[in-house]
Amino acid sequence: MTRMVQCVKMGRELPSLEKPPFPGELGDRIFENVSHQAWQLWLDHQVNLINHNGLVLADPRARKFLMEQLEDFLFGSGVEQIEGWTPPQ
Repeated sequence: MTRMVQCVKMGRELPSLEKPPFPGELGDRIFENVSHQAWQLWLDHQVNLINHNGLVLADPRARKFLMEQLEDFLFGSGVEQIEGWTPPQ
């Protein structure tokens, strides 16, 4: 049976992730409140952020930036807009 969550990003009940995406409090929060569909949207957006900003994931500042963007994307009011990029319709 598929586990369902009331997704905070999508605003409706949807299938959940199979397990927390990473250890810790934030990973658990995502697992309990974010759907698989919303997580996939984040992964796509994360790639755009990495590529557009030339982030090097070995840099702790880049990882901190991505974690801030993750929380804003899933739980907050929005995300950093990527100049010149339009999401696919």
